[in-house]
Parts: sequence; C-alpha cells; structure tokens
Amino acid sequence: MRRRRTDPGGHGPVRYGPPIPEQGLPVLPELSAVLAAAAGAADAEPSGGGPALLDAVGGYWERRGLSCERGHVAAAPGAPALLLALTGALAGDVFLPRPCPAWWTPTARLLGRSVFHVPTPAECGGIPDPYALLETVRRVRAEGGNPRVLVLGVADDPTATVPPPEVLHETVEAAAGEGLHIVSDETWRDTVHRPHETVVVSPADMLPEQVTVLCDLSGALLPTGWPAAIARFPATERGSDLRNRVLDVLTAIGARVATPTAAAAAYALGEPEAVTARLAAEVRVHARVAAAAHQAVLAAGGLALPPQAGRHLYADLGPLRSALAERGVTDAQELEDFLTGRLDLPVPGGHRFGDHMGELRVRLSTGSLLGTTEEERAESLTASDPLALPSVERALSMFGSVLDDLRADAQRLEPPR
Repeated sequence: MRRRRTDPGGHGPVRYGPPIPEQGLPVLPELSAVLAAAAGAADAEPSGGGPALLDAVGGYWERRGLSCERGHVAAAPGAPALLLALTGALAGDVFLPRPCPAWWTPTARLLGRSVFHVPTPAECGGIPDPYALLETVRRVRAEGGNPRVLVLGVADDPTATVPPPEVLHETVEAAAGEGLHIVSDETWRDTVHRPHETVVVSPADMLPEQVTVLCDLSGALLPTGWPAAIARFPATERGSDLRNRVLDVLTAIGARVATPTAAAAAYALGEPEAVTARLAAEVRVHARVAAAAHQAVLAAGGLALPPQAGRHLYADLGPLRSALAERGVTDAQELEDFLTGRLDLPVPGGHRFGDHMGELRVRLSTGSLLGTTEEERAESLTASDPLALPSVERALSMFGSVLDDLRADAQRLEPPR
C-alpha cells in the first residue's frame, strides 16, 4: 500500500500531486494496433529516441512552422523526465508562473534548485506577468541568486487558457532581456477549443535561439498510460550542447521511451487521418463539457477564466468562502477533500499548482465528467450533443447542485445592508 504523508499543518495528503487531466475516452484502435505490432521487439530505444521517432518529431514541428533536424530534437518517457534533464542541464534558479502544472515545481526542487513563482496576468494563465517577472528576477539577482530558467505554457494546465500573442511577446522579451533560457510547454497546443478564434503562438517563433519547446504526447496524442514526451532545442551550437547535456542526464537515469510506445508515438506524430479525426472529436467533447462546467461555476458566484484548451477548468470559489467555512472548509486542501468527497471525482486544490494554500481554488478535469464506464465515455465521441447524454448530464447536474447549495448558503450568510 502506498503511504500517504500529511503536511505539518494537518492538511491531509500532500506528497503526491494529481496526474495530468485524463482524456476519459477509450484508446484509439489504430494506436493499439501499432503498439501491439511493436510489442515483440527486443531492442530498446536509444536515449533520446531512435531515428524513426525523431524523424516523426521533426515532421510534427515542421508542420507547425518550426524547422528542426534530427540533431535538435529528443524524446523521453514523459515530460517530467525531460524537464528534469533540462533543469539539470541548465544550472541556476527556476522561475514559474503561479499557478502552473503540478509537476513543474517538484521537478526543479528535486535537483535542489531554488524556485520562484511569479503571478500571471489577469487575462490568462501559463505565463508570468512581464513586469512581475522583471521585478522578481532583479530582486533574486540582487539577493545573490542565479536566475537562469523560465518555464511557461502556451496552452495552460491548470487554467485552460491561451496567452494572447502580445502578452506572451512581452513576457518572452522580458525573460530574454534578463538572460533566461525559456522552456515552452506546448503539451495542449493541439487541443484549442476554438482554433479559428484562438491563436497559439510558440515563443520559439519569437526567439528561436533562446527557447526549448517541450511537449508531453500523453496529453493530446497518446493515452496517459503511455508515457512519451518530445523536446525541440534551438538550432544553434548552444542548442546542440544543451541537447547533448540533456541526453547525458537521460542516459544516466535510464530514461528511454519503451519501444512499443515509441512506435505508437511516431505513428501519432505523423498525424494520419485516424489520429486527427479522433483528436478533433475529443476536443469537441471536452470543449462542450468545459463550457458547461464554467457556466455552473459562474452561476454559483464563483470565478473562472473561460476555458480555451485542454481538458480541465480552474475555478476560484473564494466568493463562496463563508458557505464553505460553515462546512469546515477554509483552505485549498480542505476544499479538495470536500469536493472530491461530494462529487466522487478527483478535484485537486490550487495548492497543488503553486497557488497559496489559503486561496479556495481547484482544478476540475472534464474527462471525469464523461461517464463511469467505457461505453458511456465512448458514446460522447459520436453524440450530436454530448451534454444531453445521461452520464454527462448526471455528472454536470451533481457538480452544479453542489455549487448551488454553496451559493444559497453564501447568500443566507450575507450581512443585511
């Protein structure tokens, strides 16, 4: 049995963070077939990925306007392993937006690096506010620190937002001006809910010589149980040196992509019609469910930025603090426990993502709202209106009911005017 450790304040289990948002849908049959066909291979993939996988990685980014050769890309068994290797190769202090994906902070701290969280702009998550970033970097440097790395996301987990290009450009310019190497997590860039209305821009388009792009394929293209991630390094001598140092780390820790997973990843990165059609169907379902959950939060008096990408919603229930306090909920860990228990779904608190414990924020995964059986979840892919399915309607109704109860109590507890 896995031990669960509590923090000194008695706030419950904190050792293990939440997984990336589950897609909640059956594995694509074509992917399963490719994986099965490679299951008999006895040879291991080399550190950083074999030729077939690296060529597929290059083609994937070429189609997104980022030219790259085999010698400037790499693969690893999951984004945490790649970020660990990158952080190890890039010495110095690490800067992250607040909030940020749950696995970013532990990766840096595992190496003993100092981590500094910087508030995000009001209109989006994923990137630090450029002025707050400048202030934080200069303060850290004045105190004897060594600012070296900024990790950001262009399609953010947990907030499910996409930074406007002009705001992203200001942040990238600020980071470059302070000599920071930028690591751009683009795991969710292919899951934008309204691709004709939302523009995703990579920092590598802006400053190609100072940006390494990271993408966890166990987000949009592969099931979460098939760990594989890819990185694109600057096409410069420094970029080649950085890649070599990253491969050294991956080799030292034995972080190789499993051969069957590498075959499935290469197939998915080639973006055949089966993969692109399935991804489009998944995005449509998650977008509809995320929009409905967003409306439920707003209707109850909570706060949340409109979800634009990914499979999650980040909600601030601070306006319902009085009603939550009546139920013994006064911080993010207690809110996580309360909602997880009431909904029978994983609802990690904002403290998992770098937010302060006292903030009443949570991330809700839309995949967990698609049903409890594989048949129910599969049905959502072909339904003309996923929200009308009994399984989805039931889950959203329960979510809305819990929030409505909180809203009613908050209104009751308001002092008379």
